[in-house]
Amino acid sequence: MPQLRVPTRRERRREATYDEIVKVSAELLAEDADLSLRAVASRMGMTAPALYRYVASAQELVDLVAFELDKGATEDFRAAAERHPEDDPAARVTAAAVAFRHWALSRPREFHLVFHNPISAGESERRELLTLSTSGHFFTDLLWQIWEQTRFPFPSLDELAPAVRDAVLDPLIPAKSEHIPPEDRGLLWVYMRCWSSLYGVVTLECTGHCDPRVIESAALFKATLIDELPRLGLAGQRDRLVKILDEELSRHAT
Repeated sequence: MPQLRVPTRRERRREATYDEIVKVSAELLAEDADLSLRAVASRMGMTAPALYRYVASAQELVDLVAFELDKGATEDFRAAAERHPEDDPAARVTAAAVAFRHWALSRPREFHLVFHNPISAGESERRELLTLSTSGHFFTDLLWQIWEQTRFPFPSLDELAPAVRDAVLDPLIPAKSEHIPPEDRGLLWVYMRCWSSLYGVVTLECTGHCDPRVIESAALFKATLIDELPRLGLAGQRDRLVKILDEELSRHAT
């Protein structure tokens, strides 16, 4: 049996420094302070040039922190989902979606850093980093589990627009797709549409670009999730899932 490689002291020290960079960056965001290489280095008791040995640019700092914040937030989404049985992915994704909304509303700068971090067409390495997004894999895995139960319909490749067909056959989104046969990749289009609904409504709420009474009541958020139920073959479970949705929202009521 092969032995596990033990990290060297230098590797452990470097990993600890990365952890501290993320921790300090999260503190700056929570304090509504400037997130910059100079600000992070100052709080860590380092010079900016010394920090360059770990992150080479402001964009690299943002990408590192965004990836780690997303990973940490996903653990909260997972904990919310696990309040419901493993064989009930519809209840789990409902709870996780509410946890995602609560995270965004309570930590808007973290949400902005993770999800409003533009990637241009030529930045292939940063695009590849996006496909590793922990939350993306978590939510699409739950949707896959729902499909295994309900077998909701999805478009064939011939029914998709050429650009969409290319996107589902060679996906640049954070979703496990290797287990989906190419001819069934229309399922990824359902993933994208469901995510755009959840992300869209939460972004409107988080940025305040929505009537504050609607945000306070979660009415638009609820309606958006309910509208997705038929797409996922869950129309017959509407009453049960709305009850779960209300219960999950009440956990975060002020």
